[in-house]
Amino acid sequence: MQIDRLLLEGFRNYDSQQLTFDGSCNVIYGENAQGKTNLLEAIVYLSCGRSPRTHADRELIGFDRDRARLVGHIQAREREFETEILLNRGRRRRMTVNGVAARNGGDLSQVLHTVFFSPEDLFLIREGAAARRRFMDQSLCQLRPRYAEALTEYGRLYDHKTRILRDSDEYPQLLDTLPDFNHRLCQVGAVLISYRARYARVLAVHARRAHWECSGEREELALSYQTVKTVEDPLGPVQDIAGALEEHQARHYQAELASRLCLSGPHKDDIAVTVNGLEARHFCSQGQVRTAALFLTGIFPLLFVPAAAGVMDLWADLQAMLVPVLLALIPITILVMTVSGCVTQRLAERKEKKQ
Repeated sequence: MQIDRLLLEGFRNYDSQQLTFDGSCNVIYGENAQGKTNLLEAIVYLSCGRSPRTHADRELIGFDRDRARLVGHIQAREREFETEILLNRGRRRRMTVNGVAARNGGDLSQVLHTVFFSPEDLFLIREGAAARRRFMDQSLCQLRPRYAEALTEYGRLYDHKTRILRDSDEYPQLLDTLPDFNHRLCQVGAVLISYRARYARVLAVHARRAHWECSGEREELALSYQTVKTVEDPLGPVQDIAGALEEHQARHYQAELASRLCLSGPHKDDIAVTVNGLEARHFCSQGQVRTAALFLTGIFPLLFVPAAAGVMDLWADLQAMLVPVLLALIPITILVMTVSGCVTQRLAERKEKKQ
């Protein structure tokens, strides 16, 4: 899976630009505010229909422009694909794959998978559970269209239930509808847990191996998926998971009424990260947290690293050890650095040797 060519018209600061990419490693560097991160954002947007930097599509259209156009020529599954997105101010966007309308971002993700590794991701392990859930959701929405549909439905049901609990004092008749919402939340929540558990299991294997080799076989990274306590086997049948969720809901029914909050469900899931048996969030060094975050997010066909001081600090910490390991373990297509320097030069030299 790789992107061969990219066309940008009216996207961010790009008036009209065509780019071609090498099939191995591409190093893009330049001065600040020249569009390096915008370029990455465009490719990620073509892969899932969502920007990692904004929720408003109108912000992607350049100043003094009414429309933007993104076209990517992609090699995937031994086929050639052309993904196109048209953005217009005040109108719905139009997405196509080989000329056929795409229903949602899931259709785009069937063609191209990406990871956008930003400076903020270095703090993924230090942050709260919401950040790690968001990481799982973003990854699984690209990999499994059914997961994206279930996540959307769960969010809608969660919002409805929250409003029912919030307004139940003023409108007590709303509580009559709560059992139906609870039942459906358990059914959809079980689907989310099943996908997340399998994803975490596979990710743990790859991340452990990559981190082990990167650390000179001195540090063992372990990931553990954490969900509702009554779910004893998140890898078990979906109907069993749904039953466990209903049991947990029943236990917290009175607490939900009192707090007017939805207290039960996979919207509180997390991934626990340990290094050599120590909880990374509280007991690991800054360097260990950075490398763990890198390998937690970087096991993907395309790895994007936008320019930032925090990312450059990571390279400075590991320098010659990390770069060869990354290139050997992860099929990097695009790696973006801030300015030319020792790491950029080393990547370029390695690329020349491969050729």
